[in-house]
Amino acid sequence: MNSESLSRIILTLVTFIPLAGSLLLLLIPRRDRDIKVFALVISLLSFVTSLHLPVHLHRNLAGFQFEIDKLWITSPNIHYHMGVDGVSVWLIVLTTFLTPLCVLISWTSIHERVKEFFILLLILETALIGVFTSLDLFLFYFFWEATLIPMALLIGMYGHGRRVYAAVKFFLYTMVASVFMLAAILWLYAKTGSFDFVTIQNAIRSGSVENFAAAAQWLFLGFFVAFAVKVPLFPLHTWLPDAHVEAPTAGSVLLAGVLLKMGTYGMLRFNLGLFPEQSRHNAPWIMVLALIGIIYGALVSLVQPNMKKLIAYSSVSHLGFVVLGIFSFTNAGLNGAVFVMLAHGVATGALFMLAGILYERRHTYEISDFGGLATPMPLYAAFFLFIVLASVGLPLLNGFIGEFLVLSGAFQARPIYGILGATGVIWSAGYLLWMYQRVFFGKVKHEVNKILPDLNVREKAALWPAAAMALLMGVAPILWLSSIDPAVQSALAPFAQLAAKVVGQ
Repeated sequence: MNSESLSRIILTLVTFIPLAGSLLLLLIPRRDRDIKVFALVISLLSFVTSLHLPVHLHRNLAGFQFEIDKLWITSPNIHYHMGVDGVSVWLIVLTTFLTPLCVLISWTSIHERVKEFFILLLILETALIGVFTSLDLFLFYFFWEATLIPMALLIGMYGHGRRVYAAVKFFLYTMVASVFMLAAILWLYAKTGSFDFVTIQNAIRSGSVENFAAAAQWLFLGFFVAFAVKVPLFPLHTWLPDAHVEAPTAGSVLLAGVLLKMGTYGMLRFNLGLFPEQSRHNAPWIMVLALIGIIYGALVSLVQPNMKKLIAYSSVSHLGFVVLGIFSFTNAGLNGAVFVMLAHGVATGALFMLAGILYERRHTYEISDFGGLATPMPLYAAFFLFIVLASVGLPLLNGFIGEFLVLSGAFQARPIYGILGATGVIWSAGYLLWMYQRVFFGKVKHEVNKILPDLNVREKAALWPAAAMALLMGVAPILWLSSIDPAVQSALAPFAQLAAKVVGQ
C-alpha cells in the first residue's frame, strides 16, 4: 500500500485497531499471560500506526488533513467524517502512547476477569481516539458518550473500596452534562440540515443560520457545560478525586492523561470554533473560574494525606491553566494550552503509574505510611523525583514551556490573570516537593518499608518512555509547537476579525 492510499484510511486504522484487538481478545483462551501479551501487541501496533499522522502531517497547513468523508446514515444526514489538525493529531498520539504503558503497569495488579479488563481498556482507547478524529457532530457525540461505559466499568469492576460509588458518580456527572451538548447539536442540525462541523461553522460565519443570534448564548453554554464537567472546571470538579482514588492505576492514567483533555479539546474546537463572539463575551467569568481552579486545586492538594487524591487535585489545578490559556485568545495562550494538555498527560500519567507501583507493594496511598523510601528503592525515588520536577515545571522538562506560554498569554489578556495564575506554579512546587520529602526522606517509620523491592524490568519499561518524553518535550518543544501553531492561528482568526470590528466601531 502506497503512502497516498494509506493516508486515506489511516484515521480509520488508528481509531479502530484497538477495537478490533478487543474483539480478537474474545477468541483467546483464558490464559492470563496470552491475554496480556496480545493486549500489549495491539496497543503497540496502534501506537506505531498513529505515528504516521505526525510524520506525514503538513505542519504549515492550518486545515484538517487525512480527511475521510463518507455518507453513513441517509436520514438524518450523518457522515463518517474524520480529520485531524495540529491540535488533535498530538492528542491521538498521546492516547496511543499511554495505552501500552497502561497495559504494562496493569500486568500483575489485575487478578480477576483479566480478559474483560484488557478488552475494556482497548475499547476505551478507540472511543478516546474517535473523539479527537470526528468532524461530524453526531459521530463526535457517539464517541464522547462511548468513553463513559468502559471507563465506568474499569472503575466499578477493578477499583478500590468505594469503586461503585465513584463509577456511578463519574457516569452521572458526565452523562447529565452531555445532554446539554446533545440539545445544542440537535438545534444546529435542525437549522442547518447537517451534523458536519465544517458545514455548520461556515453557515454560522456566513450568517445563514436562522435565529442564531437569539440562541447563540444558550448553544455556547450547552457545549461549555459538557466540556467544563469533563475538564473538570471548578466548581464542577467534585467527581474527579473520587474517580481517581478508587480507579485502578490504568484507569487513573487514561482518565488524567487523556479523558480530561476531551473537555479542553472540546472548548478549543467547538466553543471557540463555532461561537467566537460568545466565547469572547463569556471569557471573563470563565477565566475567573479557571484561576479559582488553579489556586483552589493547588491549596487542596497541599493538605491531602492521600497520595493519589493529591495527584487528582493537582489535575484540577493544571487543567485550570489550559482553560486560562484557551480563553486568553492569544497566540501564546492557545499554544501553551495545547502543550500543557500534552505535558500534563505524560507527567501526571507517570505520577499515577508511580503511585500504583507503590500501592502494589504496600496496598495504601496514605503518605503517612511511608518515609525514607529512597534507601530501599533508589531507582524508584529517582524516577519519582524526575516526574515531580517535570510536573512542577522545571525548565528543560515538559511542564515548563506550556505553563510559561499560558501565563504569557494570560498576562497579555489582563496582567492580573497572569499574576494570579503564576501563584499556581509556586503552590504546585509546594505540594509535590513536600509529598516527595515525606515519602522518600527521613527515617523509615515502618519495618515493612525497609525491604520493599525496587523497580523490576516491567516497571522500568513502563516508566522510561514517560520520562524520556518529559525530557524531549522540555528540550525540543518546537517539534510539537511547529504543528500546533497553524491550527491555533486558524482558531484565532475570527477573534482578530472581531477585534477589528470593535475598533472600526
